[in-house]
Amino acid sequence: MGKLIRSAIVMLLLMTVITGVAYPLAVTGVAQVLFPSQANGSLIVRDGQPIGSTLIGQSFDDPKYFWGRPSATTPQANNSASSNGSNQGPTNPALTDAVKQRIDALRAADPGNTATVPVDLVTASASGLDPEISPAAADYQVARVAKARGMSASQVKAMVAMATTGRQFGMLGEPRVNVLKLNLALDGR
Repeated sequence: MGKLIRSAIVMLLLMTVITGVAYPLAVTGVAQVLFPSQANGSLIVRDGQPIGSTLIGQSFDDPKYFWGRPSATTPQANNSASSNGSNQGPTNPALTDAVKQRIDALRAADPGNTATVPVDLVTASASGLDPEISPAAADYQVARVAKARGMSASQVKAMVAMATTGRQFGMLGEPRVNVLKLNLALDGR
């Protein structure tokens, strides 16, 4: 019996070292060599300071910026420490009320815009931290951003087009616009 317990303890320690220490260190080392940006959180750095990540949405409420998807990580918008969805189904009155409030806020920010509000501007993503919007959501905001920045709508549309990423491998997912990258490009103009 003592032999079995000793063997079990040795195997536990060995597997703990292999799967809990050696393997994670090896994967981290390979990732740092082959994919250093992604392994370090895909951070965007300016003047030696990280200003955001291309993987986590950030809140923008100034009219001169494109706005991302609403976050379900309330009360702090885009709080990566509490990534979650709202878990509100389509028949939930709370979801209906939240969507109506978001539509009203978008209409108030751009009263002249009579276009249909894209769904990704009024519904939270599953993680609550989605950094991207659809090209339709970006197009909806072009007039507001152009007016706030003193630019023509065609100039802003051109920047949106440059910031639009197509389907992965030409067939997976949908075209998308990274809100942080687009806003930084506008600021850098």
